[in-house]
Amino acid sequence: MLTRLDALPRESRDTLFLLLVIGWVVLPQVSNLPLWCSGVAAGVLAWRGWLAVAGKPLPGKWWLLGLLAITLGATLATHRTLLGRDAGVTMIVILLALKTLELRAKRDAFVIFFLGFFTMLTNFFFSQSLATAAAMMLALLGLLTALVNAHMPVGRPPLLQAARTAATMALLGAPIMAVLFLLFPRLAPLWGIPSDAMSGRSGLSASMQVGNIASLALDETIALRVRFEGPPPQQSDLYFRGPVLSLFDGREWRALQPRLGFGPAIGGGAQLEVLGPPVRYEVTMEPSNRPWIMVLDAAAKPPVAPGFGMIMTSELQWVSNRPVTDLLRYQAESHPLFRHGPRTSAAAVLPQYTQLPAGFNPRTLELASQMRSDPALAGGGPAGLVQAAMNRLRTGNYQYTLEPGVYGQHTADEFWFDRKEGFCEHIASAFVILMRAMDIPARVVTGYQGGERNTVDGFWVLRQSDAHAWAEVWLSGRGWVRVDPTSAVAPGRTGAFQRLQPPRGVLATAFGAVTPDLAANLRAAWEALNNSWNQWVLNYTQSKQLDLLKNLGFESPSWEDLSYVLIGLVVFVALCGAAWTLWERRQHDPWLRLLARARKRLHEAGVELPAAAPPRQMAVVVTGRFGERAQSLADWLLRLEMQRYAPAPGTSLLALQREFKQLAWPV
Repeated sequence: MLTRLDALPRESRDTLFLLLVIGWVVLPQVSNLPLWCSGVAAGVLAWRGWLAVAGKPLPGKWWLLGLLAITLGATLATHRTLLGRDAGVTMIVILLALKTLELRAKRDAFVIFFLGFFTMLTNFFFSQSLATAAAMMLALLGLLTALVNAHMPVGRPPLLQAARTAATMALLGAPIMAVLFLLFPRLAPLWGIPSDAMSGRSGLSASMQVGNIASLALDETIALRVRFEGPPPQQSDLYFRGPVLSLFDGREWRALQPRLGFGPAIGGGAQLEVLGPPVRYEVTMEPSNRPWIMVLDAAAKPPVAPGFGMIMTSELQWVSNRPVTDLLRYQAESHPLFRHGPRTSAAAVLPQYTQLPAGFNPRTLELASQMRSDPALAGGGPAGLVQAAMNRLRTGNYQYTLEPGVYGQHTADEFWFDRKEGFCEHIASAFVILMRAMDIPARVVTGYQGGERNTVDGFWVLRQSDAHAWAEVWLSGRGWVRVDPTSAVAPGRTGAFQRLQPPRGVLATAFGAVTPDLAANLRAAWEALNNSWNQWVLNYTQSKQLDLLKNLGFESPSWEDLSYVLIGLVVFVALCGAAWTLWERRQHDPWLRLLARARKRLHEAGVELPAAAPPRQMAVVVTGRFGERAQSLADWLLRLEMQRYAPAPGTSLLALQREFKQLAWPV
């Protein structure tokens, strides 16, 4: 195979290498592109590779115009627009692939290079992970190698030589990149695009449809990383609060229109009272394109994040003044022991938490009526009824599963009496419906629960699979009280946290069975490394830049000071370069440099000379080789030797240097 490739013309070999690099640039985008786009790009690159190997002519312009029109129509049909991130990335990938079909001249190659560099950057619109950065670094070296190779027009230079030059260029540019990274002012999130719709990346939503999902696939991607200052709370107490869902139409739970502030409001107001010592911690949250700020229940003070304003809703949820479109790190302080909401009767502000739509779940309503009329249960008041419902979940053979099937119209009835299985959304929804049917104010709370500690770096990791739903009920004298009905069905979900595992592939299953400890350690090590990348690179914010200036002696630094420091550093480096150039020129004999230039030109003309040959010997060789055609060159060489050893009046090295540029060199 290698022999066959080596036998190809240089143009075909270079084209195949460029196609390979383009394929590597596009490959990480496959999961973000429409299926047809990935298929078209792969097909076009394969077609262009076959044309290069077979030496076939490239397709005409009508082929290209037809393919462009079809892909434009497909992009518009898929995204309903040609603008925005997703449609734009789709189009840039298609244009890059189609451009390879008109790769005829060096100008076309340069267009492909620049399109490739831009396509490489679009990978960071979707992921800024360490793996993506490493893949794009390899892609950068590949594109630089192809670019260097395109500037080597003579012969068949090996790609390894071009790769060495490209690596040298990258290394020389690394210090400049580091300086720009440290000092270039960060005025806004670099990759945050307001029109991005990334809700599919999060395990949470502003609404919750019950019964429409037949099976739930656990998403193992990381949602939060948490580092506690002191000993962390118990794993069963790690409830990170998200949207609170209070409105129910029979199939879907939705959040109330948020009312901000700590005082009384519709919904009872936050009226938060914290107890006991606080738990201080730092959260690194992945982008969700939502304004939700995940904090451990309950935080009385706003989380601290540079550039973000935080405020609490009446339902104890913290939200920011803008969506989280980039990796966000913030400090928070929470009290695991707390009380919130009105303590005494608050009929004027709680009716919406007992409302149920008519015509849904008649058997659950009947069950609620029976429980309320049972003296043994009703004697304990609302708290006794809550405990009775929890006992029913513990002893009624209910199961926590990821494959409950599709529910019908009466989701609570099916859960309580028929299926008796579901994941946390089914359980929490059925529980809250039963509570409301007994006139006990209740609501669904969503967020993340549990997590696991990374043994390498000590961070607690919460994944999208840790997204959870629980309930809150209002009890007189206590306010809103957290009740997690899932813990009654599956105590391991919130206690020892024996989470249900998603189906794994054959290789992953075999590897985990043979070396479970090694697999776990490798995963922990990789996540710790990726977390370091997040903390030190992705989370290098303007505040850290200003802290750097403080360490340099600035009392009250601003982004203008960053600009001044950056400009001053650029000027300083330029002056150092100029000084180095002057010093180097003085260190080398200009006469010897001029002689070396003449020897090099003669070598290019096919004249081989000894390294120590003086100008007189060079003149003899040139005259013998080219005759009278090289007489002016021979005379110049003789004058060069005379300028060195027997300078005549009026002969200067500067004049010889000017004359050197005008000489007619034999070929």
